[in-house]
Amino acid sequence: MPHPLPSAGPPDWRSQGRTSHTTTPTRPVLLCLLCVLSSLVDLTTACPATCLCNATDVDCSGRGLLSMPALTHLPVTARTLLLPNNHLSSLGPGSFANLTSLERLDLSNNYLDDLPPVLFKDLGNLTDLTLHNNSLRALNRDLFQGLVGLRKLDVSLNGLSDIPLGLLDELQGLTWLSVAGNRLHALERAAFEPLANLQYLQLGANPWECDCNLRDFKHWMEWLLYRGGKVDGVECTLPKDLRGRDIRGVPVEMFNYCLQLDDENRGGGGPRSGGKEGSSPPCGRTTGSGGPGGAPTSQVPAAGDLVPVPDCVRRRYQPVSVRRAIGTVVIAGVVCGIVCIMMVGAAAYGCIYASLMAKYQRELKKRQPLMGDGDGDAEPEDKQISSVA
Repeated sequence: MPHPLPSAGPPDWRSQGRTSHTTTPTRPVLLCLLCVLSSLVDLTTACPATCLCNATDVDCSGRGLLSMPALTHLPVTARTLLLPNNHLSSLGPGSFANLTSLERLDLSNNYLDDLPPVLFKDLGNLTDLTLHNNSLRALNRDLFQGLVGLRKLDVSLNGLSDIPLGLLDELQGLTWLSVAGNRLHALERAAFEPLANLQYLQLGANPWECDCNLRDFKHWMEWLLYRGGKVDGVECTLPKDLRGRDIRGVPVEMFNYCLQLDDENRGGGGPRSGGKEGSSPPCGRTTGSGGPGGAPTSQVPAAGDLVPVPDCVRRRYQPVSVRRAIGTVVIAGVVCGIVCIMMVGAAAYGCIYASLMAKYQRELKKRQPLMGDGDGDAEPEDKQISSVA
């Protein structure tokens, strides 16, 4: 006979209660473990295979990279991206797209020879950019657009022969800049005037030609030194009579002939030194008549009215050398005035002394006859005394 199935009895609520009581506390622990594991999986999958990553740093230095690794899925907490000592020769326009939290970017010791415009437009929080020791021959004037928070820029040891106008216009917060070790012969003063907060400027190891093309930049450099900035040595290679001298020690009077050349070029309609025309308007003004009386209006002009930066002449600061010359003239005038007053006093003293001596001589001559009469009266008496004796 088959055994009868046991009848279903009432559920044991006490056992169920004990089971639920023992399993409930393990759920938060499991959730935490799952979160940690998922974050680790995300971090490892977002980090390029050739790089080392942590929560804030992505280190791809010295990996022999020929092209940029995939950086589209980097963690949002990444603050530093290191790519030095590789074999990178070019970068695509979107190489750093969506890396808005990046604060430091190092591309030094590569073979970069051309960088596309607005390459760093998404890096609004970047404060430190290093392009040291590459093969850059020229920089697009729009290369640094969007880097409004940049504080340090290093483009040293490249092959740059020019710093184009407009390249540094958006870097008004820049405090440290190095263009040392390039092929710079001269610099436009207008290219550096937007750097109102610059404190350290490195210009060494360039073949500087200390002629009229460098005169205006010398004046701006003196203004930078006047307000407390620091500049390393700017050693002249040309002309021969200035070779080896620091341009900061070259008197401004040696550039006086540049003013004559400017006047001649301006009068003849030829180009001014530095490639600007003498008739070019100041920067910020329009080619139109503007407001009443020819004054420029503060409103944004229509397209085609705004004078582009390369075709305008920026207002020049009064150089430090001129201010010092004015001070020297004032001091020399005061000293000359004091000397003149002393000379006048000495002349007056001499005149008074001469008049007193002349008066004394006249009185002395008046007394001499009286003294002679007295001597004549005394002679007979002396004779009588001698005869009696």
